[in-house]
Amino acid sequence: MEPVTIKSYKLRGTRITEAQLDAREKLWALHGIDFQTGRIDLASAFPSSSKIVMEIGFGMGEATAAIAAQNPETNYLAVEVHQPGLGKLLVRINENSLSNIKLIDRDVHEIFHYMIDDKSLDGIHLFFPDPWPKKRHHKRRIVNENFLSVVAAKVKTGGFIHIATDWVPYAISIEETFASSRLFTGGVVVRPDWRPLTRFEGQGITKDHAVTDLRYEVK
Repeated sequence: MEPVTIKSYKLRGTRITEAQLDAREKLWALHGIDFQTGRIDLASAFPSSSKIVMEIGFGMGEATAAIAAQNPETNYLAVEVHQPGLGKLLVRINENSLSNIKLIDRDVHEIFHYMIDDKSLDGIHLFFPDPWPKKRHHKRRIVNENFLSVVAAKVKTGGFIHIATDWVPYAISIEETFASSRLFTGGVVVRPDWRPLTRFEGQGITKDHAVTDLRYEVK
């Protein structure tokens, strides 16, 4: 099966600062994994531990860096396509001397299809994916039946996917999508202490956006 071609994201502001560009050029060889049409050896990429969590769409990397610093025994495979975010997370990694994050610059559907072995991930973080609020754009939402089948294939049995969204209609849609699947168990959970309150989330809260956390485990 070929990877999904409908993009679940839209490339917005692409202005990148000199510091972010410098980090991208100087630190990618150390902390980045180049896209390839073949499986990657995660054990070689993360020799310190076999526990690996993928974060899909990390934005500017604020939560990624904080979570990685709090959990040095866990490795994080951070996926993003926006260049300023990639550069900023590299800056954060360097400033905080983090060794448990690797970045990939590619659409996650292609990464899953070509690079990730089945049952090789311990979990997935999907924080504040684009809700695509207009009905005609709902087909672009990342959480759909196909996505669930791919996640269930790539995450170990008993592993998890944790989702956070500040768009209530999307949270309801996510619940309905998982409810129709026999591959997972779980649902809405209380916001966990380990998930940092980022600037982006804080801005949503000031606008009275209700944040929903959902956690599902692979059967």
